[in-house]
Amino acid sequence: MKAMILAAGLGTRLRPLTNTIPKPLLPVGGTPLIVWNLLLLKRHGFRHVVINLHHLGPMIEQALGTGSKFGIRIVYSREPVILGTGGGIKQAEPHFSGEPVLILNGDTLVEMDLESLRDFHRTRNAAATLVLREDSDAARWGLVEVGEKEHILRITGKGLIDSVPTMSRMFAGIHILHPRLLRQVPKGIASSIIDPYVKAIEQGEPVLGYDLQGYWSDIGTAERYAQAERDAQAGLIRLDGRRSVDPSVPLT
Repeated sequence: MKAMILAAGLGTRLRPLTNTIPKPLLPVGGTPLIVWNLLLLKRHGFRHVVINLHHLGPMIEQALGTGSKFGIRIVYSREPVILGTGGGIKQAEPHFSGEPVLILNGDTLVEMDLESLRDFHRTRNAAATLVLREDSDAARWGLVEVGEKEHILRITGKGLIDSVPTMSRMFAGIHILHPRLLRQVPKGIASSIIDPYVKAIEQGEPVLGYDLQGYWSDIGTAERYAQAERDAQAGLIRLDGRRSVDPSVPLT
């Protein structure tokens, strides 16, 4: 299975830092955020990675090159006009060879077992699997409602009209999708990947939720960026995937 890192965003909430450096290259613990993700992918057996580029894209390409120094192969999908998550993944579709692909947000710092996620997706024959988190403020992030057998029923209120009990989760920005879900996504037009997920749910396709057990942080604001730096210094997340602190210490 190939992987894709979404790295085309403008990083507006982190300005002025992102005026001169793309958010994926911001350092956490002295290492660019996107390199954390590349090393996570490599640890779990992913060797082919697609990265989409827009804002200050040449800087990312210059820093990472072909990926050989990380032991992986990187190809780039360049977006002269930013295309969002749906349009960006659609443009990169030719690189997927018709097979399911793992997607990571370039502004997310995470530690999780990607092999278990991949096995879950394959075993359940899912059209898409979204990594989810428990969060008391899930509605602010975008509420995902999960029913029986990990089936997602609604995303931000859209999907199946069903009164069965559900669990409230938030989308962690990590997902596996089958390219068939991209058939109706317009090429060259900005869109959200959530739209084909909602359509698949409405059509009865298995769109599943996978609960994250591990560290997660969205580096979306100056405050969260500073917290991620403190977490790295405290050993809550490490480049080798191991924690240097008492495992009873809660993750943030």
